[in-house]
Amino acid sequence: MAQPVRPRTIVTRKLPNSVERRMGELFEASFNADDHPMRAEELRAAVAEADVLVPTVTDAIDADLIEAAGPRLRMIANFGTGVDHIDLAAARKRDILVTNTPGALTEDTADMVMALIISVPRRLAEGEKLVRSGSWQGWSPTSMRGHRVNGKKLGIIGMGRIGQAVARRAGGFLLDVHYHNRKPLPKAVEEQLGATYHADLDDMLAEIDILSVNCPHSEETHHLLDAGRLALLGPEAYVVNAARGGIIDEAALADALEAGRLAGAGLDVHEHAPKVEPRLLALDNVVLLPHLSSATFEGREAMGDKVITNIRVWADGHRPPDQVLEGWV
Repeated sequence: MAQPVRPRTIVTRKLPNSVERRMGELFEASFNADDHPMRAEELRAAVAEADVLVPTVTDAIDADLIEAAGPRLRMIANFGTGVDHIDLAAARKRDILVTNTPGALTEDTADMVMALIISVPRRLAEGEKLVRSGSWQGWSPTSMRGHRVNGKKLGIIGMGRIGQAVARRAGGFLLDVHYHNRKPLPKAVEEQLGATYHADLDDMLAEIDILSVNCPHSEETHHLLDAGRLALLGPEAYVVNAARGGIIDEAALADALEAGRLAGAGLDVHEHAPKVEPRLLALDNVVLLPHLSSATFEGREAMGDKVITNIRVWADGHRPPDQVLEGWV
């Protein structure tokens, strides 16, 4: 089947105006004006008539939905890097291309990770709430003490684009960088980042003071940080997650924090988003953000540009630059 010149493109969420304007000029595009998360029946209607579906992390593109797709659907151009919400095997079975937007949000996400790495040990959120409450009594030598960041051991799980960007920033804060990855980085890159490789995740967890989760979410990494692994971290350790909520067992994390087995946590993602573990909401030593990592004007525009490029290249009969291949994670 030849690709259409102006593919019927259905976008599941509201995108930046400039991105939608360009899509409207280039494609036969339909948009989600009120930005509501599409219901299952709406997604089924979309895949029944679209040449290209542009979903986001809030859409469950599972095997049943893909099986229900009409013969026109040839491409899923994801607005985002993570594709754990898309059944890649089912898409391959139907010969449907899947693309994503790698690189567009790397620096923004790394910035957010560093913000959490600083804000949790230094109790910035607690201090801000104290001032707003009107109960702050002024400076005191023993009030609102946190832990310094410089000199601490930072452990990074996942040393891809974002993990390396975090490591670069960590060096500027004099953190001692350690990392766990499926395979080590080239020695020259390790030396440039000042990073120490740990083939065994458990060994790394036992050594570090701050943990940053930066790996993709998959069946292999789901609840990678369970109760047993969280127990390997010391009572003065902090956990930061700006990857995917399902990588951490949030119930086990809440248990550890409530029991004082961890010093604190900073979460930009949540296992059952938009729902948040109620016990985490009650803890002062947890910073909770609403998935802000890529929420910059520049980042979202860049993500949209990548989606448009992927669709245009495919429509021209070529392989899209950001095609997600088997074994991506």
